[in-house]
Amino acid sequence: MPDRPHVVALVGSLRDGSYTRIALQHALDEAEERGASTDLIDLRHLDLAVFDADAREVGDALALKRRIRRADSVLLGTPSYHGSYSSILKTALDYCGFDEFENTTVGLLSVSGGAFPITPLDHLRSVARALNAWVIPHQAAIPKASGKFADGELTDESSRERVATLGQRAVEYATIEPDPPCLESTENVGADD
Repeated sequence: MPDRPHVVALVGSLRDGSYTRIALQHALDEAEERGASTDLIDLRHLDLAVFDADAREVGDALALKRRIRRADSVLLGTPSYHGSYSSILKTALDYCGFDEFENTTVGLLSVSGGAFPITPLDHLRSVARALNAWVIPHQAAIPKASGKFADGELTDESSRERVATLGQRAVEYATIEPDPPCLESTENVGADD
């Protein structure tokens, strides 16, 4: 592992003015302040078809996997859609597996128009654990997002602090000694059936 950790953020939103993208960039800025190199993966710019286990290398799937595989820490960010994470983030994660996430530090961020953006974080935590990733205990949730952003910036001080802490933890825990595989990961055979 390099002396300078590499932190990748995966934006689970396709909106041009995405609050998720703005928040993840804030976390990456903080990671850079802590000495990390960073990469914002904007899924708007990737060609990713709905995952088909018989066509794993279509479009930009291999490029996505390479970028994630380089990471010491990966931040997963999503808007809250119907109490879970976005379909584009699900598609991106479906193309990935143990090669991309096992023993990798993962941080979680969720943005919601309503008051309860926690459930998508729980769902993403389960996915990351199934891939034997080490999930940062701190997570960033931004409820009622429309009042917390202005002119392309995260302006709410409490939210800024939570998101900045996520970026800090992504650097601090980038080299954490991984735990033994969890039961979820040992039973996860992926989409080979």
